[in-house]
Amino acid sequence: MKVILKQDVKGLGKKESMVDVSDGYARNFLLPKGLVVEATSSNLNVMNTKKEAEKSKKEKELAKARELAAKIKSITLEIKAKSGENGKLFGSITNKDIADKLKSDYGFDIDKKKINLAETIKTLGTYNVEVKLYPEVSAGMTVKLVQE
Repeated sequence: MKVILKQDVKGLGKKESMVDVSDGYARNFLLPKGLVVEATSSNLNVMNTKKEAEKSKKEKELAKARELAAKIKSITLEIKAKSGENGKLFGSITNKDIADKLKSDYGFDIDKKKINLAETIKTLGTYNVEVKLYPEVSAGMTVKLVQE
């Protein structure tokens, strides 16, 4: 019997995939638990429509992320910080500080977890920071620390 999985089933497959199982397994276990629906033409049509909608949604998100990446690459973010002798900061600049500055200056609402710093910034100068926007899309940005 061909069935369409409503959710991931261990040992069978992932959600929204069509699998072939024995009639007894489908009728006695999978269908009563609501894990599958029978693979009729209307259910196949619904599954294909959902997959197409999800695909177009991902393409739109990817295009949006690429557009944002192009904008971010051109940015030189200037952060003012108090520092002592030799340009050493009182404290440090973290990815949260960079995310807050991006939001206040440019209106980009980027999660601090997506800003990748090799280490916290503790001295004045210019640094390259990577921002991951989508699984395949990341942008390099310049962060410049200046004396307050």
